[in-house]
Amino acid sequence: MGIPSTDVVTEISGLRVLLCGADAVPIASEGDTDDLLGTAFGEGADLIAIPAARLSPDFFRLASGLAGRITQRFVNYRLRLAVIGDISAHLALSGPLRDFVREANGGESLWFVGTIEELTERLRGAAARG
Repeated sequence: MGIPSTDVVTEISGLRVLLCGADAVPIASEGDTDDLLGTAFGEGADLIAIPAARLSPDFFRLASGLAGRITQRFVNYRLRLAVIGDISAHLALSGPLRDFVREANGGESLWFVGTIEELTERLRGAAARG
C-alpha cells in the first residue's frame, strides 16, 4: 500500500488511521492541521499519518518551533501522529533533528517511518505488546 493521493481512513492492526494524501494542501502552520483534526475526529481515527513531503521544510528545522507546536496539538487532542517518507536529507543536516526523531520513535505519540508498510509493522508490534 502506497501513500494515497487523497485523505482516506483505513484500519491497521485494530486502529483507525487517517492516511493523508500526498497531493493535499501543504502543512506550514498549526492552523493547517485543523481540517486533518476535524476529519480524524469525524471518522473516529486514532492516528494520523502525514507524508513527509506535505510538511513544510520548517517542520524539520527544529529552531522554527513548528514541529513542537504541531506535535503538541496532536498530543493535546490525544491523536497519534506518524510522519511517512524519506527524511534522510533533513536528518543529514541536523543533529538535533536526529535526536528528536530517535526519541519520538521510542515513544507512542509520534513516529517517523519510511513507508506505510513500516507503520503497519510498528502498529502490529504495538498491538502484540499491548
